Amino acid sequence: MAERLLSGDVAPDFSLPAADGSTVSLKDFAGSNVVVYFYPAASTPGCTTQACDFRDNLASLAAAGYTVLGISPDSVAKLRKFADAEELTFPLLSDEDHAVAEAWGAWGEKKNYGKVYEGLIRSTVVVGPDGLVHLAQYNVRATGHVAKLRKDLGVH
Repeated sequence: MAERLLSGDVAPDFSLPAADGSTVSLKDFAGSNVVVYFYPAASTPGCTTQACDFRDNLASLAAAGYTVLGISPDSVAKLRKFADAEELTFPLLSDEDHAVAEAWGAWGEKKNYGKVYEGLIRSTVVVGPDGLVHLAQYNVRATGHVAKLRKDLGVH
């Protein structure tokens, strides 16, 4: 299993293709607070709930100085369809080889109905303007996570 990030760690940089056709790098947001969340699969019930929660709370997060980036192992085409269907206005990034998820500790052993397999672990990492991890949460629940994150960050 990949090493999980801890507060104070340097956030690993990445450059990934986005649903809108652009390429997004963490360094593009140097000097800003960034919420990087990893989710298993676009257009599934839990991931849709979580993405829509971020969408619905985007204004308050932005007002508090946070940018949101969503990362999954889905293709750019699938992410584009997901973003359009759910009217998601924040960047959705494609990590098809899951190299970024591995570097961020969001890829590892999972269990589902007694079956053990490797996959994406629903995770959220907050990176500060200094490029350091300020908060890292792993195995988060899709429902209610954004509300808890806002509370943890002091965002009202």
